[in-house]
Amino acid sequence: MQIKELMKLLSGAKLVLLICHHNADPDAICSAYATSTLISELKSETRVEISAAEGLSKLSKHLQRWIPVELTDPPHFDQADLLVLLDTNTLKQLGSWEEIVPKLGKPIILIDHHAPHPETSAIASLCIADEGVSSTCELVYRMFKEAHVALSQTAALALFLGMAFDTRHFVIARSSAFKVVAELLEMGVSAENALSMLALPMDTSERVARVKAAQRLELRKVRGWLIGYSEIRSFQASAARAFLALGVHVAVVGGEKNSALRISLRSSQEFYEKTGVHLGRDVAKPLGEFVSGMGGGHSTSAGVNGEGDLKSAFERCHAILQGQISPFRSE
Repeated sequence: MQIKELMKLLSGAKLVLLICHHNADPDAICSAYATSTLISELKSETRVEISAAEGLSKLSKHLQRWIPVELTDPPHFDQADLLVLLDTNTLKQLGSWEEIVPKLGKPIILIDHHAPHPETSAIASLCIADEGVSSTCELVYRMFKEAHVALSQTAALALFLGMAFDTRHFVIARSSAFKVVAELLEMGVSAENALSMLALPMDTSERVARVKAAQRLELRKVRGWLIGYSEIRSFQASAARAFLALGVHVAVVGGEKNSALRISLRSSQEFYEKTGVHLGRDVAKPLGEFVSGMGGGHSTSAGVNGEGDLKSAFERCHAILQGQISPFRSE
Protein backbone atom coordinates (compact mmCIF):
# COMPACT_ATOMS: atom_id res chain seq x y z
CA MET A 1 0.00 0.00 0.00
CA GLN A 2 1.23 3.53 -0.79
CA ILE A 3 0.34 4.71 2.69
CA LYS A 4 3.37 2.78 3.95
CA GLU A 5 5.63 4.68 1.59
CA LEU A 6 4.00 7.90 2.74
CA MET A 7 4.69 7.00 6.37
CA LYS A 8 8.36 6.41 5.57
CA LEU A 9 8.67 9.85 3.97
CA LEU A 10 6.87 11.45 6.93
CA SER A 11 9.26 9.83 9.37
CA GLY A 12 11.36 12.53 11.00
CA ALA A 13 9.71 15.36 9.04
CA LYS A 14 9.20 18.44 11.21
CA LEU A 15 7.54 20.59 8.54
CA VAL A 16 5.48 19.36 5.59
CA LEU A 17 4.36 21.79 2.89
CA LEU A 18 1.14 21.01 1.04
CA ILE A 19 1.26 22.88 -2.27
CA CYS A 20 -1.72 23.53 -4.58
CA HIS A 21 -1.75 24.86 -8.14
CA HIS A 22 -2.34 28.49 -9.01
CA ASN A 23 -5.83 29.83 -8.43
CA ALA A 24 -6.52 26.67 -6.42
CA ASP A 25 -9.99 25.23 -7.01
CA PRO A 26 -12.10 23.36 -4.41
CA ASP A 27 -10.69 19.94 -5.31
CA ALA A 28 -7.17 21.20 -4.71
CA ILE A 29 -7.74 23.12 -1.51
CA CYS A 30 -10.19 20.63 0.01
CA SER A 31 -7.86 17.71 -0.67
CA ALA A 32 -5.05 19.74 0.92
CA TYR A 33 -7.11 20.42 4.03
CA ALA A 34 -8.07 16.76 4.40
CA THR A 35 -4.48 15.66 3.81
CA SER A 36 -3.30 18.04 6.53
CA THR A 37 -5.67 16.38 9.01
CA LEU A 38 -4.48 12.93 7.93
CA ILE A 39 -0.83 13.86 8.46
CA SER A 40 -1.68 15.32 11.87
CA GLU A 41 -3.31 12.03 12.84
CA LEU A 42 -0.40 9.95 11.56
CA LYS A 43 2.35 12.23 12.93
CA SER A 44 0.97 14.58 15.57
CA GLU A 45 4.37 16.19 16.13
CA THR A 46 4.70 17.19 12.48
CA ARG A 47 3.80 20.77 11.51
CA VAL A 48 1.80 21.15 8.27
CA GLU A 49 1.44 24.26 6.13
CA ILE A 50 -0.88 24.72 3.14
CA SER A 51 0.00 27.10 0.30
CA ALA A 52 -1.53 27.85 -3.09
CA ALA A 53 0.43 29.40 -5.93
CA GLU A 54 -1.14 32.78 -6.71
CA GLY A 55 -3.85 32.15 -4.12
CA LEU A 56 -7.29 30.58 -4.18
CA SER A 57 -10.09 30.73 -6.71
CA LYS A 58 -13.09 32.84 -5.83
CA LEU A 59 -15.16 29.75 -5.01
CA SER A 60 -12.40 28.29 -2.82
CA LYS A 61 -12.28 31.53 -0.85
CA HIS A 62 -16.04 31.27 -0.42
CA LEU A 63 -15.68 27.71 0.97
CA GLN A 64 -13.32 28.94 3.68
CA ARG A 65 -16.51 29.86 5.57
CA TRP A 66 -16.95 26.13 6.25
CA ILE A 67 -13.51 24.60 5.62
CA PRO A 68 -10.95 26.27 7.94
CA VAL A 69 -8.05 26.37 5.50
CA GLU A 70 -5.31 28.76 6.57
CA LEU A 71 -2.78 29.53 3.84
CA THR A 72 0.89 30.27 4.39
CA ASP A 73 2.18 32.78 1.85
CA PRO A 74 4.93 32.50 0.97
CA PRO A 75 5.65 28.90 2.00
CA HIS A 76 8.62 28.25 4.29
CA PHE A 77 10.52 26.40 1.58
CA ASP A 78 13.81 26.74 3.43
CA GLN A 79 12.43 24.98 6.54
CA ALA A 80 10.47 22.22 4.79
CA ASP A 81 11.45 18.57 5.15
CA LEU A 82 8.83 17.27 2.71
CA LEU A 83 6.66 18.74 -0.05
CA VAL A 84 3.30 17.39 -1.21
CA LEU A 85 1.88 18.59 -4.54
CA LEU A 86 -1.90 18.22 -4.63
CA ASP A 87 -3.98 18.28 -7.83
CA THR A 88 -0.85 19.61 -9.54
CA ASN A 89 0.56 17.34 -12.22
CA THR A 90 2.98 19.84 -13.73
CA LEU A 91 5.31 22.42 -12.19
CA LYS A 92 4.03 24.99 -14.69
CA GLN A 93 0.93 25.21 -12.48
CA LEU A 94 3.04 26.61 -9.64
CA GLY A 95 3.66 30.00 -11.20
CA SER A 96 6.72 31.69 -9.69
CA TRP A 97 7.38 28.61 -7.53
CA GLU A 98 8.08 26.49 -10.61
CA GLU A 99 11.80 27.20 -10.46
CA ILE A 100 12.04 26.92 -6.66
CA VAL A 101 10.53 23.49 -6.00
CA PRO A 102 12.90 21.25 -8.01
CA LYS A 103 15.96 23.05 -6.63
CA LEU A 104 15.10 22.43 -2.97
CA GLY A 105 16.43 18.90 -2.99
CA LYS A 106 13.62 17.82 -0.63
CA PRO A 107 11.45 14.70 -1.06
CA ILE A 108 8.31 15.42 -3.09
CA ILE A 109 5.01 13.51 -3.02
CA LEU A 110 2.51 13.95 -5.86
CA ILE A 111 -1.18 13.29 -5.19
CA ASP A 112 -3.31 13.81 -8.28
CA HIS A 113 -6.03 12.26 -10.41
CA HIS A 114 -4.29 13.35 -13.61
CA ALA A 115 -1.38 11.52 -15.18
CA PRO A 116 1.77 13.25 -13.88
CA HIS A 117 3.90 15.13 -16.38
CA PRO A 118 7.21 13.29 -17.00
CA GLU A 119 9.17 16.22 -15.54
CA THR A 120 7.10 16.06 -12.36
CA SER A 121 7.46 12.28 -12.09
CA ALA A 122 11.22 12.62 -12.44
CA ILE A 123 11.54 14.71 -9.27
CA ALA A 124 8.84 12.95 -7.21
CA SER A 125 9.81 10.47 -4.50
CA LEU A 126 6.27 9.10 -4.48
CA CYS A 127 3.43 9.44 -7.00
CA ILE A 128 -0.07 8.71 -5.73
CA ALA A 129 -1.87 9.19 -9.02
CA ASP A 130 -4.84 7.51 -10.66
CA GLU A 131 -6.64 8.75 -13.77
CA GLY A 132 -9.41 6.29 -13.02
CA VAL A 133 -10.86 8.44 -10.23
CA SER A 134 -12.86 11.62 -10.63
CA SER A 135 -11.00 13.91 -8.25
CA THR A 136 -7.95 14.30 -6.04
CA CYS A 137 -10.28 14.32 -3.03
CA GLU A 138 -11.29 10.76 -3.90
CA LEU A 139 -7.63 9.71 -3.79
CA VAL A 140 -7.20 11.37 -0.40
CA TYR A 141 -10.24 9.51 0.89
CA ARG A 142 -8.60 6.27 -0.24
CA MET A 143 -5.52 7.23 1.78
CA PHE A 144 -7.63 7.63 4.93
CA LYS A 145 -9.07 4.16 4.35
CA GLU A 146 -5.65 2.59 3.80
CA ALA A 147 -4.29 4.26 6.93
CA HIS A 148 -7.35 3.22 8.98
CA VAL A 149 -7.79 6.82 10.12
CA ALA A 150 -11.29 8.15 10.84
CA LEU A 151 -12.37 11.34 9.08
CA SER A 152 -13.50 14.32 11.12
CA GLN A 153 -16.83 15.86 10.13
CA THR A 154 -15.06 18.84 8.57
CA ALA A 155 -12.61 16.68 6.62
CA ALA A 156 -15.50 14.54 5.34
CA LEU A 157 -17.32 17.70 4.22
CA ALA A 158 -14.17 18.98 2.52
CA LEU A 159 -13.76 15.77 0.52
CA PHE A 160 -17.42 15.83 -0.52
CA LEU A 161 -17.14 19.44 -1.69
CA GLY A 162 -13.98 18.76 -3.71
CA MET A 163 -15.52 15.72 -5.35
CA ALA A 164 -18.77 17.54 -6.13
CA PHE A 165 -16.90 20.44 -7.71
CA ASP A 166 -14.63 18.37 -9.92
CA THR A 167 -17.47 16.15 -11.16
CA ARG A 168 -19.89 19.03 -11.90
CA HIS A 169 -22.10 18.00 -9.00
CA PHE A 170 -21.49 14.33 -9.90
CA VAL A 171 -22.72 14.64 -13.49
CA ILE A 172 -19.42 13.20 -14.77
CA ALA A 173 -18.56 11.15 -11.68
CA ARG A 174 -17.38 7.58 -12.07
CA SER A 175 -18.85 4.66 -10.13
CA SER A 176 -16.07 4.70 -7.54
CA ALA A 177 -16.98 8.30 -6.66
CA PHE A 178 -20.56 7.34 -5.80
CA LYS A 179 -19.31 4.63 -3.46
CA VAL A 180 -17.19 7.21 -1.63
CA VAL A 181 -20.08 9.69 -1.53
CA ALA A 182 -22.36 7.05 0.01
CA GLU A 183 -19.83 6.51 2.80
CA LEU A 184 -19.38 10.26 3.35
CA LEU A 185 -23.15 10.66 3.65
CA GLU A 186 -23.22 7.88 6.23
CA MET A 187 -20.64 9.88 8.20
CA GLY A 188 -23.10 12.74 8.47
CA VAL A 189 -22.38 14.94 5.46
CA SER A 190 -25.56 16.60 4.19
CA ALA A 191 -25.53 16.54 0.40
CA GLU A 192 -28.17 19.26 0.18
CA ASN A 193 -26.28 21.65 2.47
CA ALA A 194 -22.90 20.87 0.93
CA LEU A 195 -24.06 21.42 -2.65
CA SER A 196 -25.60 24.74 -1.67
CA MET A 197 -22.14 25.84 -0.47
CA LEU A 198 -20.87 25.48 -4.04
CA ALA A 199 -23.45 27.96 -5.34
CA LEU A 200 -21.48 31.19 -5.63
CA PRO A 201 -23.38 34.35 -6.56
CA MET A 202 -22.01 35.87 -9.78
CA ASP A 203 -20.66 39.37 -9.28
CA THR A 204 -20.87 42.19 -11.79
CA SER A 205 -17.31 41.80 -13.09
CA GLU A 206 -17.91 38.16 -14.01
CA ARG A 207 -21.22 39.00 -15.68
CA VAL A 208 -19.56 41.73 -17.73
CA ALA A 209 -16.73 39.37 -18.70
CA ARG A 210 -19.24 36.77 -19.91
CA VAL A 211 -21.14 39.32 -21.98
CA LYS A 212 -17.94 40.67 -23.55
CA ALA A 213 -16.83 37.13 -24.35
CA ALA A 214 -20.19 36.47 -26.00
CA GLN A 215 -19.84 39.62 -28.11
CA ARG A 216 -16.48 38.35 -29.36
CA LEU A 217 -17.58 34.76 -29.93
CA GLU A 218 -16.39 33.22 -33.20
CA LEU A 219 -18.23 30.07 -34.24
CA ARG A 220 -16.64 27.37 -36.36
CA LYS A 221 -18.02 24.03 -37.46
CA VAL A 222 -16.09 20.76 -37.72
CA ARG A 223 -18.04 17.78 -39.07
CA GLY A 224 -21.25 18.90 -37.44
CA TRP A 225 -19.76 20.01 -34.13
CA LEU A 226 -19.97 23.68 -33.13
CA ILE A 227 -16.73 25.09 -31.71
CA GLY A 228 -16.69 28.55 -30.16
CA TYR A 229 -13.61 30.76 -29.68
CA SER A 230 -13.44 33.97 -27.72
CA GLU A 231 -10.96 36.29 -26.01
CA ILE A 232 -11.33 37.77 -22.52
CA ARG A 233 -8.69 38.87 -20.00
CA SER A 234 -10.32 37.16 -17.02
CA PHE A 235 -13.05 34.65 -16.14
CA GLN A 236 -12.13 32.46 -19.11
CA ALA A 237 -13.47 29.30 -17.46
CA SER A 238 -16.75 30.98 -16.56
CA ALA A 239 -17.21 32.22 -20.13
CA ALA A 240 -16.42 28.78 -21.52
CA ARG A 241 -19.07 27.20 -19.30
CA ALA A 242 -21.56 29.84 -20.43
CA PHE A 243 -20.90 29.01 -24.08
CA LEU A 244 -21.75 25.36 -23.46
CA ALA A 245 -25.06 26.48 -22.00
CA LEU A 246 -25.62 28.57 -25.14
CA GLY A 247 -25.27 25.48 -27.30
CA VAL A 248 -21.70 25.09 -28.55
CA HIS A 249 -20.17 21.64 -28.29
CA VAL A 250 -16.64 22.89 -27.55
CA ALA A 251 -15.72 26.25 -26.01
CA VAL A 252 -12.20 27.68 -26.18
CA VAL A 253 -11.72 30.95 -24.29
CA GLY A 254 -8.35 32.59 -23.84
CA GLY A 255 -6.70 35.75 -22.69
CA GLU A 256 -3.33 37.47 -22.36
CA LYS A 257 -2.44 39.09 -19.05
CA ASN A 258 0.98 40.26 -17.83
CA SER A 259 2.62 38.54 -20.85
CA ALA A 260 1.06 35.22 -19.81
CA LEU A 261 -1.38 33.28 -21.95
CA ARG A 262 -4.25 31.36 -20.38
CA ILE A 263 -6.83 29.29 -22.22
CA SER A 264 -9.82 27.40 -20.81
CA LEU A 265 -11.41 24.59 -22.78
CA ARG A 266 -14.78 22.98 -22.13
CA SER A 267 -16.83 20.45 -24.08
CA SER A 268 -20.19 18.83 -23.69
CA GLN A 269 -20.42 15.28 -22.43
CA GLU A 270 -22.07 14.35 -25.74
CA PHE A 271 -19.05 15.61 -27.66
CA TYR A 272 -16.66 13.52 -25.57
CA GLU A 273 -18.77 10.37 -25.70
CA LYS A 274 -19.34 10.50 -29.48
CA THR A 275 -15.91 11.68 -30.62
CA GLY A 276 -13.69 10.24 -27.91
CA VAL A 277 -11.73 13.52 -27.87
CA HIS A 278 -10.27 14.01 -24.38
CA LEU A 279 -9.69 17.75 -23.97
CA GLY A 280 -6.89 17.40 -21.43
CA ARG A 281 -4.93 14.67 -23.18
CA ASP A 282 -5.71 15.23 -26.86
CA VAL A 283 -6.02 19.01 -27.07
CA ALA A 284 -4.66 20.89 -24.06
CA LYS A 285 -1.44 18.90 -23.77
CA PRO A 286 -0.20 19.49 -27.36
CA LEU A 287 -1.54 23.05 -27.27
CA GLY A 288 0.44 23.70 -24.10
CA GLU A 289 3.60 22.56 -25.82
CA PHE A 290 2.83 24.86 -28.76
CA VAL A 291 2.62 27.93 -26.48
CA SER A 292 5.84 26.96 -24.67
CA GLY A 293 3.91 26.09 -21.55
CA MET A 294 1.79 23.30 -20.16
CA GLY A 295 -1.70 22.01 -20.76
CA GLY A 296 -3.86 19.27 -19.31
CA GLY A 297 -7.07 18.44 -17.52
CA HIS A 298 -10.12 16.27 -17.76
CA SER A 299 -12.05 14.76 -20.64
CA THR A 300 -14.47 17.70 -20.86
CA SER A 301 -12.58 20.40 -18.95
CA ALA A 302 -9.00 21.51 -19.48
CA GLY A 303 -6.63 24.44 -19.31
CA VAL A 304 -3.48 25.75 -20.94
CA ASN A 305 -0.86 28.17 -19.62
CA GLY A 306 1.95 29.57 -21.73
CA GLU A 307 3.04 32.56 -23.71
CA GLY A 308 2.72 33.96 -27.21
CA ASP A 309 0.01 35.16 -29.54
CA LEU A 310 -3.55 34.13 -28.67
CA LYS A 311 -4.74 34.15 -32.29
CA SER A 312 -1.97 31.71 -33.25
CA ALA A 313 -2.89 29.54 -30.28
CA PHE A 314 -6.53 29.45 -31.37
CA GLU A 315 -5.53 28.44 -34.90
CA ARG A 316 -3.32 25.69 -33.53
CA CYS A 317 -6.13 24.54 -31.24
CA HIS A 318 -8.54 24.36 -34.16
CA ALA A 319 -6.06 22.36 -36.23
CA ILE A 320 -5.68 19.91 -33.33
CA LEU A 321 -9.44 19.55 -33.00
CA GLN A 322 -9.85 19.01 -36.73
CA GLY A 323 -7.28 16.25 -36.60
CA GLN A 324 -8.84 14.61 -33.54
CA ILE A 325 -12.48 14.63 -34.61
CA SER A 326 -13.11 11.51 -36.61
CA PRO A 327 -14.22 12.04 -40.20
CA PHE A 328 -16.39 8.95 -39.88
CA ARG A 329 -18.84 10.50 -37.42
CA SER A 330 -22.37 10.40 -38.80
CA GLU A 331 -23.97 13.80 -39.18
